[in-house]
Amino acid sequence: MLIVLMMFLLGTLFGFIGAGGAGFVIAVLTVFFGVPIHMALGTSLAAMAFTSISGAYSHYREGNTHVKIGLIVGGFAAAGSFGGAKLAAVIPEESLHWLTAGMLFLSAFLLFIKLLFLKDTSKPVDEKSHVIWIKGIFLGLLAGTLSGTFGIGSAPFIQIGLMILLHLTIRQSVGTTMLVIVPLAIGGGIGYFSEGFIDVFLLLKVLIGTACGAYIGAKFTNIVPKPVLKSAIILTPTAAVLLLF
Repeated sequence: MLIVLMMFLLGTLFGFIGAGGAGFVIAVLTVFFGVPIHMALGTSLAAMAFTSISGAYSHYREGNTHVKIGLIVGGFAAAGSFGGAKLAAVIPEESLHWLTAGMLFLSAFLLFIKLLFLKDTSKPVDEKSHVIWIKGIFLGLLAGTLSGTFGIGSAPFIQIGLMILLHLTIRQSVGTTMLVIVPLAIGGGIGYFSEGFIDVFLLLKVLIGTACGAYIGAKFTNIVPKPVLKSAIILTPTAAVLLLF
């Protein structure tokens, strides 16, 4: 029950900031519950698929999701995530631990620069433009590969890409990221499962908590002031890094 309660609290946070939260789940599982890093990566990434369905639906109901862009980026992210999971299987456990922490730190730093120092680049999206496909494919493959390799959802990278490359607003990027993470997590989860790195019983515990929490958390995205949302997006991966270090 302790794992389920912890995952519910984390799921509420993930739904609020539009993240699958695999990095934070990995940190909690390895630090507090002694789960091996490869098993934690595979289990948390697979759990994201279910968690994100709940959060993505809630964000769609709230009008925060650009469906076309989310499906394009998500489809190619699934392919990249599957390949990344295969790559992670050959990385030594100790090295993978530090690489995952480093990726979380980088994601927090990039979000800090984007949200606090760069100007808002959001503008109406031309849905007929072939540029959407080019940028969407690039973003999907990049984010998917990073996610599959390091077991993280790459939500900060996806959000930054959606804001800079595809000019979505911060709230659109939050909601659309939740949609992208669904196929991304499925692709990575299949990859890790094929390598034997998913604990089904542990996965059920993580799912029960995070899926319920994510649906509730998404309700607060449009209510909470934007500065609070920005701070939460930055501080979440930062906290995960501190746990892993």
